[in-house]
Amino acid sequence: MEEAEIKSQMCKKLQMAASRMYRKENTTTAKEFIILGFPEFPDVQIPLFLLFLLIYLIILMGNLTIITVTCLNPRMHTPMYFFLCNLALVDISSTSVTLPKLLDIFLRKHQRISVNGCFMQVYFFLLSVFIEFLLLSVMAYDRYVAICHPLHYVVIMNWNVCVLIVAGLWIVGFLDPVTYTVFLSSFSYCRSNIINHFFCDLSALLKLSCTSTSTIDHITYILGSFVVMPCILSTFVSYVYIISTILKIRSAEGRRKAFSTCSAHLTVVILFYGTLLCSYIRPTSTQSLEQNKLFAVLYNALIPMFNPIIYSLRNQEVKKGIAKLFTRKLFSRDQKTIFSVQLHGKR
Repeated sequence: MEEAEIKSQMCKKLQMAASRMYRKENTTTAKEFIILGFPEFPDVQIPLFLLFLLIYLIILMGNLTIITVTCLNPRMHTPMYFFLCNLALVDISSTSVTLPKLLDIFLRKHQRISVNGCFMQVYFFLLSVFIEFLLLSVMAYDRYVAICHPLHYVVIMNWNVCVLIVAGLWIVGFLDPVTYTVFLSSFSYCRSNIINHFFCDLSALLKLSCTSTSTIDHITYILGSFVVMPCILSTFVSYVYIISTILKIRSAEGRRKAFSTCSAHLTVVILFYGTLLCSYIRPTSTQSLEQNKLFAVLYNALIPMFNPIIYSLRNQEVKKGIAKLFTRKLFSRDQKTIFSVQLHGKR
């Protein structure tokens, strides 16, 4: 414990010294940023590299499996799995924005990133966050219609409506982070160019700004009022109606089947909304970088890794689709082996 405390104090002293040197050399604004990653653990950088590499590979394989199974299985060509494919795509994009740079920091100590590169990372990360917020609320509404109004489901959630909804989500997702990026690029970063995070996180960048961040706080509250809170309220209301409808089903088997169609989504919603709200829906003056870094690991690495696992374990159709996919691959491989053996025997 004492050795860990000494290392942590040394890390903070080095960071403060670097910040003082930076302020002496540059009194205007940063030309590049230095992302620290996890300097609190200097002796385990390679194990951390292997851990996050494993997490990233699981995210890619798990979400690509969801997309592949949904595309290849005609029974899964429904609105629910169409939205699930988009969720898997968002998870892949959000982690691909941040984790490759973190792996580079662990392996090659390549901590420098250009100012424009940092702003682009902020933009694409916020883009994926906004889309996921909207998408999860749409998925909750989809489950509400399926369980509470099953006879009208095909009419309400027809393919034209679903495609228009998803297109609208992506358009809003691309537009919302523009305001943040424009204001960030107009700020002066003369306090330091050292980002105590593992990617260019919005809260970490604001800590370095010499310009007042009240504008960003106002934008956050406005977007929270018109985008985030409506998503959370609509999701909450949808699940109130869903649960009340499920409780009215007389048979235990019927209740179990109805709840199994939305339990995976409800788990993902609680995890994602909870971590994002704890991290961002607070004034920047009250935010702790250490806490934000912990929350960022949760919503940027662990939740995208758990999403395909949760949907695979809690959804019978996904499990059947995955089993069918692997059975088909093994069967085709066995057929090729038998054919090659027969061909060799004839020769």
